[in-house]
Amino acid sequence: MSRLKDLYSSRVASGRVRPDPAQAEAVARLDALGRALSASRRWFGGAPRPKGLYIWGPVGRGKSMLMDLFFESLTTDAKTRVHFHDFMLGIHAFIFKWRNLSAADRRRHPAYVREAGEDPIAPAAQNIVNSASVLCFDEFHVTQIADAMILGRLFEHLFARGVTIVATSNRKPSDLYLNGVNRQLFTPFIRRMEEELDVIELRAERDYRLERLSAAPVYYTPLGAASDAAMDAAFERLTGGSSPHSETLNVNGRPLRVSIQAAGVARFSFDELCRKPLGSADYLAIARRYDTVLIDRTPRMNVDEREAAARFVTLIDALYECRTKLVMSAAAEPDELYVSGDGVFEFQRTASRLHEMRSTDYLGAERVQANS
Repeated sequence: MSRLKDLYSSRVASGRVRPDPAQAEAVARLDALGRALSASRRWFGGAPRPKGLYIWGPVGRGKSMLMDLFFESLTTDAKTRVHFHDFMLGIHAFIFKWRNLSAADRRRHPAYVREAGEDPIAPAAQNIVNSASVLCFDEFHVTQIADAMILGRLFEHLFARGVTIVATSNRKPSDLYLNGVNRQLFTPFIRRMEEELDVIELRAERDYRLERLSAAPVYYTPLGAASDAAMDAAFERLTGGSSPHSETLNVNGRPLRVSIQAAGVARFSFDELCRKPLGSADYLAIARRYDTVLIDRTPRMNVDEREAAARFVTLIDALYECRTKLVMSAAAEPDELYVSGDGVFEFQRTASRLHEMRSTDYLGAERVQANS
């Protein structure tokens, strides 16, 4: 049995993942791609680049979990996995820096492309190629015209340089950048994607994320060994047993380290999020990146902790605006977390939102890409 199929089968056998024909079909397609990628590295004489995959479907069907398994199963180190929003932030940052380099500095740069001239797109692609031949995207979506205008040219360079792309998305390719400004300029890119990537609709019947969220409470109080154990169980259940690992988000050019995340689920302590100098941009980056966020050990706050309380208000606003799902442990019910001090009135809205975020309607709501 292949490594990918073995990883998936072990999840099913352990009960962490339910048997699902649609997921099994996607695993077979991903496994075939992985074997083709492995074979292409062994061939000589310019072996053809295997076509990539574009897996789309509603939230909660297991796309992130399957991408976790595929990425883990790849035997090459020349691979990169990135959330699409962070990828585009990195591309824009590279373009800005490249345009401000001197001609001499450009020539010395590892991403220098002689025939590119002043155009930064080919060097941006070469910068990716220098470290990865397989590029995996989570949550491929296009909402900004600046991204739409770059993507076609950038991906042409990536395809020409032999990069294989694997992407997950909630939208089929023909719905990307739907109703966007000057969308007719973007449609050639969609056609090119459909030529270069095999498109798979993940037709899983169940919303597994909703089922797992609904299987147990999403708010645990009081704090203690029981709530800690419940949070551990929630993370295991929501990630389907995927191995947690860290990653770093790009927030306006600043790194934001996420220590524990897997399968679209991130876990933080209250102290990590609200007792450090984070702001709305950081919280929005988290809300956009992850379907579900777990927050451990939220305390009762008093007047001396008004800064932490204010950050908590901003954090919950960001999660709520994106309809990111929340599981948390806390010292008290939402209305009792902050009852005196500056910002008490604003916290009442936060308490109301925390109650709503426990409801079936909220847990089943479609995610929203909130504006910056």
